Amino acid sequence: MFRPVLTLARRLGLRAGRCAVCGTVVPDGGSPLCAACAGALPLRTGGLCPACGEMSGRKEDPPSLCPECRADPPPWDELYFHGQYAGAMRRLIIGYKFHNRFERSRLLGTLGVSAFTARRGRVPDAVVPVPLHDRRLVWRGFNQSLEIARGLARHVDSPLLIHGLTRTRNTPPQTRFGLKERQANIKGAFAADSALVKGRRLLLVDDVYTTGSTLRECARTLKRAGCAGVDVLVLARTVLE
Repeated sequence: MFRPVLTLARRLGLRAGRCAVCGTVVPDGGSPLCAACAGALPLRTGGLCPACGEMSGRKEDPPSLCPECRADPPPWDELYFHGQYAGAMRRLIIGYKFHNRFERSRLLGTLGVSAFTARRGRVPDAVVPVPLHDRRLVWRGFNQSLEIARGLARHVDSPLLIHGLTRTRNTPPQTRFGLKERQANIKGAFAADSALVKGRRLLLVDDVYTTGSTLRECARTLKRAGCAGVDVLVLARTVLE
């Protein structure tokens, strides 16, 4: 439906592309998003727990630890995320991961950087993506967490440790399970290279935080390998009902 508009733009000497979310025609060289989709991807910086990202209260409220994280802190110090896993953000990530929309890599990396800089994230010694098992990597063709981590590593000018963390078991997708089943499914599924991570403060990167089971297991694995500390960055935080 957009082809006639693009053809007309070219005839008039205008450069045009499409919105990365909805496909609406947008000027080439400008934002990869139309105004409506850009407005539907708000950056959340307040009214949240800085440890787990649980959102409560007004978005203008300062970050404050939730009761759960005060009682049982996660195995990382800070969690950064851009916004809620819903609406335009959900469509953007699902299209990227499951419908071969690899051209969205740069945009998603930019959203990750904006989340990090808005919260004045601590510059890490190295950046570590949550890994995929080799079989899953062959099936999908790329690791979305690695591609997001590339942009973060460039932004903070820190090494990207592609092999700092590896997945040793090809676990079933976490989306099939509830909280307890997720924890059991992912337990012992990772290994860290102590030669790469020991003594370093790390930024662990993934795309979506749902229950945090995967990120907790990754952070614990890195700490057992001797890293100095872990912060976490994800693009989106799921709000559980």
